[in-house]
Order: sequence, then C-alpha cells, then structure tokens
Amino acid sequence: MSQSHGYMKALKCRECGREYPLAATHVCEFDFGPLEVAYDYDRIKKSLTRAVICSRPQTMWRYRELLPVAGEPTVGRQVGYTPLVKADRLAQRLGIRELWIKNDAVNYPTLSFKDRVVSVALSRSVELGFKTVACASTGNLANSVAANAAAAGLDAYVFIPSDLELGKVVNSLVYGANVIGIKGHYDEVNRLCAEIAGKYGWAFVNVNMRPYYAEGSKSMGYEIIEQLGWRVPEHTVVPMASGSLLTKVHKAYQEFIKVGLIEDTKWKMHGAQATGCSPISSAQKAGLDFFKPVKPNTIAKSLAIGTPADGFYSLKVMKETGGHADDVTDDEIREGIRLLAECEGIFAETAGGVTVGVAKKLIAAGKIAADSSAVLCITGNGLKTIEAMTGHVGATREIRPSLREFEALLAHDQPAMVAA
Repeated sequence: MSQSHGYMKALKCRECGREYPLAATHVCEFDFGPLEVAYDYDRIKKSLTRAVICSRPQTMWRYRELLPVAGEPTVGRQVGYTPLVKADRLAQRLGIRELWIKNDAVNYPTLSFKDRVVSVALSRSVELGFKTVACASTGNLANSVAANAAAAGLDAYVFIPSDLELGKVVNSLVYGANVIGIKGHYDEVNRLCAEIAGKYGWAFVNVNMRPYYAEGSKSMGYEIIEQLGWRVPEHTVVPMASGSLLTKVHKAYQEFIKVGLIEDTKWKMHGAQATGCSPISSAQKAGLDFFKPVKPNTIAKSLAIGTPADGFYSLKVMKETGGHADDVTDDEIREGIRLLAECEGIFAETAGGVTVGVAKKLIAAGKIAADSSAVLCITGNGLKTIEAMTGHVGATREIRPSLREFEALLAHDQPAMVAA
C-alpha cells in the first residue's frame, strides 16, 4: 500500500463491496451504492494508543489515523474536542440517573458540529488539488465551508434554501463566500448541486467529497468515549437530518473497539427528528426498514431533509443496537431549547431542542431506562436560530433609573423578600 494514502486503503461500496481509488467520487457505478473510506485497521492498531492520543493537542485531529487524510491536516486544525458536560439539573428534570451533553454549540470556528466534517473534507480536497469548494446546505454546513475556505484561501460557493434563518445567511456572507439562495427546499438544492458538481468539477463536500466529509462526524464519537473515561455511553441520542451523524458516531464506537482502545460492550443509538420532517423516525416507529420521503415543514431547518441520504443506514443502526427514534413538534422543540438553557446554561439551536425533546419522550416511555446513563449530542448554537425563540421566551421589563421603581418591581415578583 502506498504510504501517500496514509491509513486509507480505498473507497468501498457499502452495498456490493467493490473498491475504488481514493479520488473525488461517491457512488458505485455498478449498483449506485454509497462509497465510504476503507482503512488499514491493523496498521492503525499498531500506532494509535491511548498514550499517543493523550499526548496530542486537544482537537479532533488527535485521532487522525482514523480520519481520511493522507498527511497532516491543512484545514481546520483547531476543530473539535468540545466539552462533554455532566448535566445533573437536566437529568433531574428528565428523570434519568446520569446525563451528559456533548456540546458542539461551541465548536470552532462556526459553532456547530459541521466544522468537523468540513475540516476533513477541505483538508482532503487540498490533497486532491482542488481550488474551489462548495456545498448544499441547510445553514450550518454553509457557514463552516465559507469560514474554513476563507482561512485556507480557497474559493467557496454555498447553495442554500432561500428561506433560511437570517443568522445563518449572514454567517456565510461575512466570510466572502459566494452564497446562492435557491427557491426550493433542501432536496431540490441538493439535486442542483449534483448537476453543478458534475459539470464544473468543484469539490462539493457533500456530493463528490462525501465519503471523506462524512467520516469527520466520527470524531464526535471518539471524543465522547475519551471524555467519559474510555467507555461508550449506554445511550446516545443524536439529531437526524440525513441520518449520517448517527451512523458515524456508532461507527466511531465500533472502531475504538476494533483497534483495541476500549473493551467490547453494548450500547443503544437513538435518533431524534422534528415532527414536521420525520421520515426516519416515522419509519422506525412503524417498524419499517425503509422510509417515505416527506416535504419538510418545521422550525428545525437544519434537520429539514425530506429524503435523507443515510436514512436506510440509520434505521439499520437503531435496529442493530436496540435503539429507538421519536420526533417532536415545534412547541416541543422550543420547550427543549428552554429546558437545556434553564438547567445547564447551554443555548442550542432548534436541532438541540429536537434532541432534548426526544430524549424526554424516550425516557418517559421507558425506552431509555431511568436508572441508566445517556449522552445527548447538541450540534449547533442557538445564536444562529434566534427567530425560532423570538416571542417565546418572555420579554424585558423597563423601568426608569429609580430605586423606588425597582423595589416596586421586586415587590411584585418576590413580596416576601421585600417585606424582609
């Protein structure tokens, strides 16, 4: 095997197993199955130990042998190793013994887990000689591609539905990227991008670079294991848009066992969707191994993918691990955002409200046992989706700069305190 490929061996079809060169391609030409990176796990096992990992900087690249770049990363070298927060107050509210929040709402540089996948995709794009990078996005991915491309000196085109939250639009424009709003939903944006990728030969992170891009999500799983003291959580609740993140966190758990970093164990993967776009959770609840495409209608725009590329595989993972899926309404999403903020001081975007809301449902239904431990994956920052909470979190109360007026306000709120 050529050392220039690092620890990668080939691209391999998930369906038929045919292998392809490590180029910018994503679909098997025989059965149209998705391609994913195959690794030389025997070599990785010899070189990647707990001691080696702990000696490296606290970024996602401390696990670089398991990530699909041939050499040292060139884009997003500071990404990852976000906090794993022990959420005792939220655990009490949800009725579970132990709860942890994997908080990618503070990921660098654009405050979402997409910085993980983009740093991998762009580092690999640079290795393959691309100068222009692009993506189809519901918002967070556009922000990350725009920011990381700017830092790397690459040209960027990002394609988004034209009705995205203003915060996410501005967060792409500020980096100087070419932002193209499409009058349609994400699935229509994605179809157009497949055509553009074929014609212009750009590195589309979630089209022709998808095999590399998707692998970046595994880093969230590696970090969870290390931050829990080298153990896999009993339950992991993951928001689902394409379904890829759930499958890749699961793959991360499997790989750490495969290369001897942790003992073999059992765990359950649970998926969270918004009721207004719930093709995967509807299928799981109905006991189906296939989903029916839907037209999205939800405030959780970052999860609004009606034809999820990894829907089939996420259903398979939940079935294999004994996990479950559920979905929550817009009001339940807002309640989930408030719960996390009020209990733990973490302001998540709408996808985080989905994760918390679904965890609440699964715990209440006994599908996540009250005496167990769970990790909730929070994937983006609430500052990006302020519109969803505007008018739903109370309002400021104004007074003149007068102690008497403040005391009157306090007496209304807390009469016993003022009387004392």
